[in-house]
Amino acid sequence: MHLKKRLIAVTAVVAMAAALLYGGTREPAEPEESLLSFFNRKETIYFWYTDDTMTDFVNSAAVTFGEREDVRVIPVLASDSEYLEAVNQASLHSEQMPDVYMVSHEALEKAYLAGLAGEINDVENVCDQAHFPAAALSAVTYKDKLVAYPLSFQTSVLVYNETYLAEWAAQSAQRELLGNSEEDGDSTGTEIEETVLAQKTEEYFLRAIPSTVDDILNIADTFDVPEGVDIMKWDVSDIFYNYWIVGNYMIVGGESGDNDTLVDIANQETIQCLEVYKALNQFFYIESDTVTYDSVIQDFVDGKLVFTIATTDVAARLAQAKEEGIFDFDYGLAPMPDVSPKLRSRSMSVTSAVAVNGYSSHRELANRFAAYLVNDCAQMLYERTGKMPANLTANADNGAIQIFRQEYADSMSLPKMMETGNYWLYLERLFAMVWNDEDIEALVWELDQQITFQLGAETEVL
Repeated sequence: MHLKKRLIAVTAVVAMAAALLYGGTREPAEPEESLLSFFNRKETIYFWYTDDTMTDFVNSAAVTFGEREDVRVIPVLASDSEYLEAVNQASLHSEQMPDVYMVSHEALEKAYLAGLAGEINDVENVCDQAHFPAAALSAVTYKDKLVAYPLSFQTSVLVYNETYLAEWAAQSAQRELLGNSEEDGDSTGTEIEETVLAQKTEEYFLRAIPSTVDDILNIADTFDVPEGVDIMKWDVSDIFYNYWIVGNYMIVGGESGDNDTLVDIANQETIQCLEVYKALNQFFYIESDTVTYDSVIQDFVDGKLVFTIATTDVAARLAQAKEEGIFDFDYGLAPMPDVSPKLRSRSMSVTSAVAVNGYSSHRELANRFAAYLVNDCAQMLYERTGKMPANLTANADNGAIQIFRQEYADSMSLPKMMETGNYWLYLERLFAMVWNDEDIEALVWELDQQITFQLGAETEVL
């Protein structure tokens, strides 16, 4: 563990404590309870979270776990502004500290170094590959230690209009058969022709879901789309929907995102992938300063797109639109296509984790509750929150979740290193400039030098 990182964490703790001291003092304590009432009191832990869409799920889990264990779990909905700092302040100065709390995986290095997340005691034996994919376990690993439990995840997949792909298949089949007939001088009967056309259409339809970017471009070249329909559009301003292009080759921190010696940005594969990305602007000209994720999804619902790229929320949004009758098309989800037959794609992911506070005096109970949340309660997570459970045993019959989980299993998590906290901002800038036809090699080398400098600065200081 690097000295500078420990100093950063300690400095953060001191700053948080100072802010509390100068910002005010606690109210005088209530009169002490009688000794009898003290010993009759149930063991109590506090669970902090920041997303109000989780409230129903968290409250239900707190009640059922409390009844099962004969304890009390008190949920606390906290502000997401300076959240980890608030956890730290409450841990140092409150009798109602968060014993266990939700945290995004990329903050786990900071939490661990500040003592707010220690190595978990997996008493329920749930943190293994029978319960979670490798990406989930890597996301909650820091320096080869499991320091949290994976709960839910966010990643991106390809969304397609199945109705339009069926039309493309029919057009392609007819074009091929007409071409063959002209070459052979053949004129078959209508009944036979319809049978052959149906068979050929089915062949095209079975391979309509693209496995590479070239497959998408082929559909763009050969599909006579209905008026007002574009082949593909996505939010090119957000790194979440672009990262798959370079994710397999642009390495910062390795699989667990915590190794500052594993940095490989300026490599030929990354440059080649970005060349493909730049070329996409010639096929799908998208105004990066006007398009938004919500506008793209609305276009898809309105039947204006054949393909788009979307995150986990889209499953519930499209299902609801279909149920309400405002989305009159068949659709499907698929893993992101590879960049080319030789260049693999790899999506970005963010994992929402449950960490046990290292300052808690109820760590054993907190560990049990964390395990209960991510395992016993995983089945109801999507139904109550719309969030994708990382647990492999949950929602096995939900096709949409399985597609997202397939993409997540091989995804690359954002790095945890505090020095790379602005990494995704640099990436968004790089993609924006590539999209606008800037020099790719120069941009890649600039990013490589910037990240290397940030990670190497501690060595120079020491």
